[in-house]
Amino acid sequence: MAYYAGIDGGQTGTTAVIGDETGRILGRGNAGPADEVGQDAASTRLRDALNAALSDAIAHANLPAQARFAQIVAGISGYEGHVYGQPPKLPADALILEHDAPIAHAGAFGGGPGIIVIAGTGSVAYAVNDAGATAMTGGGGYLFGDEGSAFWLARTAVSDAMRDADAGEPNDLTQLALQYFGVPSLRKLVRAFYAGAITRTQFASFASVIVKQAENENVQASQYVKDAARALVTLAMRAMERVGLQTPKVAFTGGLFESGTIRDQVAQWTQELLPQAQHVQPRYDPPVGALLLAYKAGGISPRIAP
Repeated sequence: MAYYAGIDGGQTGTTAVIGDETGRILGRGNAGPADEVGQDAASTRLRDALNAALSDAIAHANLPAQARFAQIVAGISGYEGHVYGQPPKLPADALILEHDAPIAHAGAFGGGPGIIVIAGTGSVAYAVNDAGATAMTGGGGYLFGDEGSAFWLARTAVSDAMRDADAGEPNDLTQLALQYFGVPSLRKLVRAFYAGAITRTQFASFASVIVKQAENENVQASQYVKDAARALVTLAMRAMERVGLQTPKVAFTGGLFESGTIRDQVAQWTQELLPQAQHVQPRYDPPVGALLLAYKAGGISPRIAP
């Protein structure tokens, strides 16, 4: 029996899925973040996350610890064809590293055309047309892009609060931010972030407070959520235009969409900005999308049977 695996390596965590050659999913495993933002040549962050997630999946699949795979596809947040730290070493006859957008798309549409928008700590959109042409929009990272993401929400709120503090103007979210991060001032907050005492993932998690405030009808927080939703739909619209999709299917995935408020706002903006699009739910999650790509790379196309 040949085994295959798909791995989704994100900024918050990593998930691996193992399947056999018939398409039966045998087990899942989880580990820490796998992206290489801020990592140097000595970093083992990517390698360790992939190994740990796969080992956890092997254990849950009740396979021998030394199990070997015919093909593994791993989608990594922000990956652009180069590993900056220590290269991964996985027990596979063939290993393919991808950006995480194609694996999310493969999971959402099972190989068909459409647009996927991923929004968690970061954000990106990825479109594929009927001819197989692709386009990626967003995904510029926390300094240069990631519009509408959890980090973008937190960064925008804290930046506005700092400007309001300098101007001597009130801001509804200032005290909430200080309480959430356990710091006495906004300057201490940003200094802690720059020094690494507050990680990107921890900083991005403040988005949950903003969303909660929006649910409680806080005007300022509601505007941030509305702006984030519009930014995410705009990424989808630009990706659609670049590959010439006319009446596309569009799906949204990632931790930010666990919020019903975000989902509602995205649905409204989709209707306004992409009235020709069909808003659909992803068929499978990104790790299974990576597994589907592993099957494809191995020359087989079994029916997934969870």
